[in-house]
Parts: sequence; structure tokens; C-alpha cells
Amino acid sequence: MTHRLLCPDDFSARLERIAAQHPYAIVLREKDLSESEYEALARDCLAICKRYHVPLNVNTHIEVARRIGCGGVHLPFHLLMQYKDELEDFTRVGVSLHSPEEAAQLAGTPATYVQAGHVFPTDCKAGVPPRGLSFLRNVCQATSLPVFGIGGITAARYPAVRKTGAAGACVMSGLMTCQNMEETMRPFL
Repeated sequence: MTHRLLCPDDFSARLERIAAQHPYAIVLREKDLSESEYEALARDCLAICKRYHVPLNVNTHIEVARRIGCGGVHLPFHLLMQYKDELEDFTRVGVSLHSPEEAAQLAGTPATYVQAGHVFPTDCKAGVPPRGLSFLRNVCQATSLPVFGIGGITAARYPAVRKTGAAGACVMSGLMTCQNMEETMRPFL
């Protein structure tokens, strides 16, 4: 996931370095932008991702994804449920959720992967208690979809995340602020 305001350097150059490592996907988060600003950034990001054959998933802005020809969206659980019958044109539909009960409701929806968290303490959710590894394990057991943990996941914590049954992890702050992209991403690939 991206959060360009955390970057100490040029966001596009950083995104290019991330894409060059071939992650599972990049979710363009950027919640502070207007729809038109988000669309302009998404077009640039999609061009970068295409150069490296890395999927880009547009966060929340379904119509922006359609306008720019992006095959993936990432939605909070409530929007997935609201638009579940209108997403047939997307090959990737991610969903953020916060309970095993929500995960159990994904059968029959177009969701193709799950993002579950926050697992560990993180500055992005300061003051909000983390849900922990048992939460992540329960989400993994509640759905047959690949589940990616999010929130405070570091290279040192990643093996424990994988032991829950998670397919992988989402890293935002660590990738937006690190000095050495290759070294930071290596444990997760």
C-alpha cells in the first residue's frame, strides 16, 4: 500500500523501485486526494506498474479504475458488499476487513484476496489496539481466499504472520520510508 506523504524522496521514483521488486500487487491508497487528483496519480502509477508487470489496485475509486483501464480495485468491506454485483469487469478485487465474521461472508462475492488487520501496533493506527496473530489466523480459517496481514509487519514479524496461514503481508510505512528498497522487500518476496 502506498502513502506518498510518508516518502522522504520522490514518490514516483520510490514506486518504480518497489515495482522493480515484483510484489504481488501495489494498492494505491492516497486517501487525502480529490478524485481528479487521485486519477492523475493513478494514471502515472499504472504506467509504472505496467512497465514491471506488477498489478496496480485502485483503492476505493471504482470509476477511476474503470476510466484508466486498471483491472484491480481494493475496497473496504462495506463497499465490497454494496457493489458486489457491479464489479464483474475487474480481475482483481481486494477487500479490507476487520473480523473473521466479515471474512466468512465473502463466498459468492467477487473478492479475490483479503487484507486483514491491523495485526501489530502501527503509527498509522496510533492508539488503536492491534488485533494480533490469533485474529489473523481466524480470518485465514474463515475464508478460502488468500489473506494478507497488514499493520506493523516487519521482516522479523513476517515468519509469525505466515504461520497463521496468511498468504503474505502488506507493508506501507516500511516501504514508504526505507533507505534500501531491495533489502527491505527481500524477506517478503
